[in-house]
Amino acid sequence: MTTINNRLIFSALFVSFVIYSAYIYTAGTEATHIAPMSEEARHGQQVYQKYNCVACHQFYGLGGYIGPDLTNVISNRGAAYSSAFITAGTARMPNLGLSPEEVVAVVAYLGFVDKTGTYPPENYEVTWFGTVRQEDDPQ
Repeated sequence: MTTINNRLIFSALFVSFVIYSAYIYTAGTEATHIAPMSEEARHGQQVYQKYNCVACHQFYGLGGYIGPDLTNVISNRGAAYSSAFITAGTARMPNLGLSPEEVVAVVAYLGFVDKTGTYPPENYEVTWFGTVRQEDDPQ
């Protein structure tokens, strides 16, 4: 009798786990409020990856720690500021010798990333199932 009860409890927990995992995996994965990435921004993403910018910089706190987080650099500092840094470099950031077209593309990519959200979030809510969402986010 206890073997049947144990199997029933295990089966119920397993089915609950599968349903909950499917819900967590699919909930909130669609970013409908963000326009698709332009070709210029896509090219900027390729340049960003080609020069391994993630080794020094971060998006949403993920990446290297030598340079600043670039998630909201366009809205905080502006495109001209970002373009100047990318073009000339600084004492800590090397001049990578990017062409003007590549600089414009990287700035377009940073502009696209800027529209995806804010980091670090100022107003956030931790949901009952463990995810964090911004309070001003519609979903």
